[in-house]
Amino acid sequence: MTASIVTNHKAIRRAIHTADVLEFGLCSRNGKFAYLPCRLNVRQPVQTVQLLAKIRNTLTWKTIAFAIPNENNEVERSSSHACSDDPMLMPLENNHSSSDLDEEAVSSLSESGAGLFQRVEDSVSQSSLLEKLKAVHLHVLASEQWNASRLKLCHKNYMESATNLIHYLALKCLDTEPLKDDLALISLLNLDMVNSSVLKTLTTGIQLLEDLQLKSVRTEENVGAGICSQEELDKQKKGNFMINTMRIKAYLNRDKLLGPLQDGRLTHIMTTVGEEALDSETLITDLIKAGTSIIRINCAHGSPEIWSEIIRRVKQSSQMLEAPCRILMDLAGPKLRTSNLKPGPCVVKISPKKNATGKVIFPAQVWVSHKGTGAPPPHVSPDAVLFIDDQKFLTEIKVGDTLRFFDARGKKRMLKISRVLHVFSGTGFMAECTRTAYVSSGTELHIKRKKGRFPVGQVVDVPARESFIRLRVGDLLIISRDGTCDQDSSNGHTSGAKRITCSSGYLFDAVKLGERIAFDDGKIWGVIKGTSLSEIVVSITHAGPRGTKLGSQKSINIPDSNIPFEGVTSKDLVDLEFVASHADMVGVSFVRDTHDIVVLRQELEKRKLQNLGIVLKIETRSGFEKLPLLLLEAMKSSNPLGVMIARGDLAVECGWERLADMQEEILSVSGAAHIPVIWATQVLESLVKSGVPTRAEITDAANGRRASCIMLNKGRHIVEAVSTLNSILNSNSEQMKAEVKSLLLSSHLF
Repeated sequence: MTASIVTNHKAIRRAIHTADVLEFGLCSRNGKFAYLPCRLNVRQPVQTVQLLAKIRNTLTWKTIAFAIPNENNEVERSSSHACSDDPMLMPLENNHSSSDLDEEAVSSLSESGAGLFQRVEDSVSQSSLLEKLKAVHLHVLASEQWNASRLKLCHKNYMESATNLIHYLALKCLDTEPLKDDLALISLLNLDMVNSSVLKTLTTGIQLLEDLQLKSVRTEENVGAGICSQEELDKQKKGNFMINTMRIKAYLNRDKLLGPLQDGRLTHIMTTVGEEALDSETLITDLIKAGTSIIRINCAHGSPEIWSEIIRRVKQSSQMLEAPCRILMDLAGPKLRTSNLKPGPCVVKISPKKNATGKVIFPAQVWVSHKGTGAPPPHVSPDAVLFIDDQKFLTEIKVGDTLRFFDARGKKRMLKISRVLHVFSGTGFMAECTRTAYVSSGTELHIKRKKGRFPVGQVVDVPARESFIRLRVGDLLIISRDGTCDQDSSNGHTSGAKRITCSSGYLFDAVKLGERIAFDDGKIWGVIKGTSLSEIVVSITHAGPRGTKLGSQKSINIPDSNIPFEGVTSKDLVDLEFVASHADMVGVSFVRDTHDIVVLRQELEKRKLQNLGIVLKIETRSGFEKLPLLLLEAMKSSNPLGVMIARGDLAVECGWERLADMQEEILSVSGAAHIPVIWATQVLESLVKSGVPTRAEITDAANGRRASCIMLNKGRHIVEAVSTLNSILNSNSEQMKAEVKSLLLSSHLF
């Protein structure tokens, strides 16, 4: 059977004039090529025949027409606007006459000519794009030379990373948006994703563009085969190898600081613990079991005795579980905090849960045990804890018993024993209380049974209630230099004002009238209305609808003031002695300037602590703006290095609306320096505190996968939160892949 492609000489001449065609050729599906006369007969075994035209300027081939046999062994004729390497072929209707075919050829070639001119334009565009990319490449190299003296000061372990950071900063200084769009059109390079290996990626992009230009002027027997020379392949392999090397360097820096990831995990989990960890024998063990690989201790709270016991338990649990767990200790730094308020009464409030009408819907859960038994097990969450001094009294208690008592107000109340639980160091009971009660130390409990009263037990060691002042919009607050103050005091020249103290003299020396001030990570805001050497008067402008509590040791931020803080305080230097001998990493809080890094590095060198990890906590505007300089300064030593995005203070200092962009910028800059990032503050906070996460928190935690580590703060449901976060970070998508696989359709080109 013979198929014919018939063309009209006049139409061909017109098409040649329009498309600037140099010559025609024939390409069959098996890749055989031949020059064509105006009339061509093709043997049937060929399934697809393409009529090709060569562009005079670019010497590339273009599909003008093709023919394929239909079901009746008749030839279907077609034209295509696609290039010769485009697999999509659009067949025409099979009812055209010969005259129709002549007109079709003219139309097809004319339209094809426009496509060919587009190819010429694309070639010119690629040439222009190549020149722009080379200019960017030269700019990046020039920045390296400009900063050569700075780079020479970096430790050899960080030399490549510091150089790449300089390259990244040079790229960020340019307006590359038009270049990004041009590169996206040809799917060649994404400049937003090159921060880990800037120079090598730019070099590879230039090589690829040069290869594209070279191919456009080649005439090969196999049209569109895309055969690369061995030299070009070697260049691409070398470029890919260097890019992968830089990525591996980032992984090595992460492992050096945070430790190798275990059990196929992708991200470290850091958990903050404090004195409350000592109330439970199993909390540290449960945290490590749930997925914690780093324990954080804040030196702003507690004492060396408490820190030592926490670290002992961490090491013991880590060894027992055969699960590595490192220690990060944060230096307190120059953070402004409220001083301690006068302790409240030693009383615990027991409150059942009620509905809107005041009806009890769930009784309060109370843990009752001997004072030597310790805290309740982590799988129960009591509303209150009562310790009893008499062990004999506890041996008399049985499930179903009722414990009667008079609370601190003289009200008759009772506890009904619902469960008995055996813990590591003894036995405890869960009891239910259906009415609100206030229990203080010395309260007597009586077992009520049918045969009368049984021995009496006495409640002991009820902790003092945390004191606070409640602030509402419009309230006046006086901050004084004096020591511990009484929350009920209203002394001073401002009648009716609440009072609180702050021991830092920096606050009183630097603030000015009209400046904003925030408390407790931005939960309360105010404006400074008056200042003196010993007092500051604040008018509260933002608080909760029912007021917001402000207690002891809560943060104070003045974002509009440039307070001349001391980077490493005298307390930090004392704590550093403990950190050096007990921890794997030290967190530098409120780092603002390279001087802070210089002082810390000198102290570490003095103590010969080259292996102690350093974590720069970015929580101020100055720290964010000077992050590249801070990294380059820290890279002068060999210590493992990391960055923590302290989102609480950072948001207060710089504004909530800027936090997302600042977070992204810190990730990018740190990625360019191959430095691991710790994603911190308010991660799964609702889950940690109440046991129920919000949807936004889950999404935020999942986005944290881009960091090397995610930090959780302490809370009542911390073990559950660690377990949930571990599931989010290391979720297995294989099941989804299996389900999606059935939706994929395979297509075959004929």
